[in-house]
Amino acid sequence: MKVVILCGGKGTRLREETEYRPKPMVPIGNRPILWHIMKTYAHYGHKDFVLCLGYKGDMIKDYFRNYLWNTCDVTLSLGQKPAARFHHGHGEEDWSVTLADTGENTMTAHRVKQIQRYIPEGKPFMLTYGDGLATIDIKALVAAHKKSRKVCTLSAVHPAGRFGALRIEADGRIQTFSEKPQFEDAHVNGGYMVCEHRMFDYLPDDPTVMLERQPMEKLVRDGQLNAYPHEGFWQPMDTYQETQHLNSLWAAGNAPWKVW
Repeated sequence: MKVVILCGGKGTRLREETEYRPKPMVPIGNRPILWHIMKTYAHYGHKDFVLCLGYKGDMIKDYFRNYLWNTCDVTLSLGQKPAARFHHGHGEEDWSVTLADTGENTMTAHRVKQIQRYIPEGKPFMLTYGDGLATIDIKALVAAHKKSRKVCTLSAVHPAGRFGALRIEADGRIQTFSEKPQFEDAHVNGGYMVCEHRMFDYLPDDPTVMLERQPMEKLVRDGQLNAYPHEGFWQPMDTYQETQHLNSLWAAGNAPWKVW
């Protein structure tokens, strides 16, 4: 099943990083967050990717064009017949990556609409955003989608708070303090979606339409949107503080999304 990843947004809330690079290329450790997302899918056997490029998309193209240079040791022969010999290989040699330019200012629905030509007729596909990490069991997600018989299944996650939460007694004494707790009663779309090919029928040929607005609303009206509840780790990378948080987890060897 092909994995479509939205990589074209400008990431304006993360301007400290995205002024210089597209958000999917912001590093977690020594690899872009996009690589971490792709490694998760590859762990579950899904290694055929379609990347919807937009803002600074050439940087993503350059990264994959030079993937061997970026990941392997190399020996260069500098004589009259120059050559490069790469050592050790890498764990992504069986990946297929389609790099599709979907426009710098295009909204999400039209980005997906434009890559329809890369999805075989009648075949389902996976869809997610290039800026969020999770411990979602992709195999279980796909099984839940098939069981639902809906057009689209999205991962329903609890949003993390952006500030510490306090429980304060009447006398001013703090009883509990939780750093960035989850909102237990609320759910949001965490990405990591599975879609039938019929999903394209819900996407208008209009670059101003967001996937999260009219298409999702019509799916709801038609009873064709299913939820896969995920109670585990999920973390978007919308702010510099969230970028630091993800990097600190990786540096400490405590990255819960690292299943490979």
